[in-house]
Amino acid sequence: MHHHHPADASGHLVVQDKTSVDLPLACGENVLVSLSVDLDHQLRFAASQLVLTDQRLVSRVSGQTDWQSWPLSSALSLHHHDHAGVGTLELHSADTRLALWHFTLDTQMQVLRLVEQFDRHILALRTGELQPEDDSAQCPTCKAQLPPDSDECPVCSRELQTPPSTWVLLRLWRFAKPYQGKLLAGFLLTLAATAATLVPPYLTMPLMDEVLIPFQNGQAIDTTKVAWLLGGLLASALFAWSLGWARTYLLALVSERIGADLRTTTFEHLLRLSLDYYGSKRTGDLMNRVGSETDRINVFLSLHALDFATDVLMIAMTAAILVSINPWLALVTLVPLPFIAWLIHVVRDRLRTGFEKIDRVWSEVTNVLADTIPGIRVVKAFAQEKREADRFRAANQYNLQVNDKLNKTWSLFSPTVSLLTEIGLLVVWGFGIWLVAHHSITVGVLTAFIAYIGRFYGRLDSMSRIVSVTQKAAAGAKRIFDILDHVSNVPDPVNPVKMPMVKGGISLDNIGFRYGSRSVIRGVSLEIHPGEMIGLVGHSGSGKSTLVNLICRFHDVSDGAISIDGTDIRRIAVADYRRNIGLVLQEPFLFFGTIAENIAYGKPDATREEIVAAARAAHAHEFILRLPQGYDSLVGERGQGLSGGERQRISIARALLIDPRILIMDEATSAVDTETEKEIQKALDNLVQGRTTIAIAHRLSTLRKADRLVVMDKGKIVEVGPHDELMARQGAYWRLYMAQQRKAEQDALIDAETAH
Repeated sequence: MHHHHPADASGHLVVQDKTSVDLPLACGENVLVSLSVDLDHQLRFAASQLVLTDQRLVSRVSGQTDWQSWPLSSALSLHHHDHAGVGTLELHSADTRLALWHFTLDTQMQVLRLVEQFDRHILALRTGELQPEDDSAQCPTCKAQLPPDSDECPVCSRELQTPPSTWVLLRLWRFAKPYQGKLLAGFLLTLAATAATLVPPYLTMPLMDEVLIPFQNGQAIDTTKVAWLLGGLLASALFAWSLGWARTYLLALVSERIGADLRTTTFEHLLRLSLDYYGSKRTGDLMNRVGSETDRINVFLSLHALDFATDVLMIAMTAAILVSINPWLALVTLVPLPFIAWLIHVVRDRLRTGFEKIDRVWSEVTNVLADTIPGIRVVKAFAQEKREADRFRAANQYNLQVNDKLNKTWSLFSPTVSLLTEIGLLVVWGFGIWLVAHHSITVGVLTAFIAYIGRFYGRLDSMSRIVSVTQKAAAGAKRIFDILDHVSNVPDPVNPVKMPMVKGGISLDNIGFRYGSRSVIRGVSLEIHPGEMIGLVGHSGSGKSTLVNLICRFHDVSDGAISIDGTDIRRIAVADYRRNIGLVLQEPFLFFGTIAENIAYGKPDATREEIVAAARAAHAHEFILRLPQGYDSLVGERGQGLSGGERQRISIARALLIDPRILIMDEATSAVDTETEKEIQKALDNLVQGRTTIAIAHRLSTLRKADRLVVMDKGKIVEVGPHDELMARQGAYWRLYMAQQRKAEQDALIDAETAH
């Protein structure tokens, strides 16, 4: 889906992108596609902007202010290919490559949209005519052939699954950067603590060669020397302990803050994403990512990353000491290293993909909980407790199987590394004894060497075990960055237009919209005057709710534009625009909290007098006073404890309180009985006074008060006019109305027969 972005008053681009983009546009220039490619020429993560307008292709490297521009001409061509998870986009003239961009496959869909739009406009330059998109034969996103009689692309409907890479952990630096001073202090403490732990084995050499062995040969023990050596051992141990405590505490504090920042950033980004993102995700999976995955990354940063750094330092320092003591003996120590490195290489990929699969499977377990607990009333009503328990047991069992499969690999890997280090130790013992026998080294040197090797191999074994937690963290980080890398399809403008006074005039100018590759709205144009009430009618699936969602800017149009009081809604800040819209849904959602808090949700600073006034206008005041604590009565999750009509009147009070200029009602009375509908209708009559109102109603009779009725069918407007005029035409609206009348008569007849 591409967007036509207008220029704001200062001539700057309003774009869909992760970062702020400030691109001067020429008069009449229109943006077709904008995206961010996420790799630089060295294949490191770095965002660069790429924008296609109807006149040129422009690009800017992240951190730079200058744009590079290539005017569209018939000599230009874009070539796209991918290899090993990295995509490449090349811009060519007749005989020269002009530019090159790299990206991960997360950006693949957006790049394909850009290439498709680029090819269409280059073809237009060559033929002199802009070719229309073929909705039925080919997917405009990926150019795959669409199935007969279907708008759904089989390629685009599958979510791209790219394997996680350990390098994704480096992207966590953006969260660690604010704490780089503390991290440097932690590293220096780690360096000092590691050096302190290497002192004791070094002091064993004089203890052996200058104290114990001479004593065996009949010499007296020098107690002063022993005292100094033992004092040195105690001092190094205490020094290492204090440094270890300080670095562990400091880095644990930092990692907790990094984890908290990661959770907050992820949740805030989720709130900014458009509704279509949530349509393809499950609640349990998103909860698992924000909760469990960030916890896993946090544990990795606070414990295992520190251990890994310590291990690397210990191995490097120990290797240097071993070489300084005896180079040949040090060389023999390294015998197991190639085998261990090969094992880590083989196992790492299996662990990484395995842990990501475990994450996905665990999300399924969470999804069952997220589905069942909110829907427990339905589960119990249909006596499906056993079915839900079986679902959970099946998901849990599958989780067990996936874990068992991975544990087979891990259980073989870890003991094998231990075996190799033991064999290496035996080789060193054998070679060391041979060197002592040939008087090349002393017993003290061999003893110190063995002590150092114990630490060397111990750290090597520890590093191999960290492979497991590193891959777990990489899999978790990949799932977190899958959220953070997702660009909202409803972006905020760079330079938003202020709308201090909204009158409520809405203009739909030849708009079109797609869900993925499925066309839902086609060529809809409509003028709605300030204060006018419009009724939207049509069969289920005709596009009524989608049209309302576009007006609320829950999605952005694919083609055309929606304007309010003559201003394109994409030029207004999303939050500012939606403050002018009151929404009353078919199934009102109430949050856990008091009645007053739910009414004041759109205006948290509202006074109690304002809340009561809104409740009175919504005909909710009387039943609220009958509750045990009145306005301070707690509402259960999703409004448990209130009837459907009561929940609806609270949602009407919530809409009234913000005093919106535009009111959207989506089947506001379809889920209640006739008596309750009359009460709600009185509240709605108060609500629509002086506001631009767009109402979708299940019962057409409820829309007789509408100034005009808009009849939709298959994503298009087929009729517009008042009720009496449309009935006189005997067209689509008349057929809908008569069909509903016949159904009502049949229902009444059945009820009468049942009563007899």
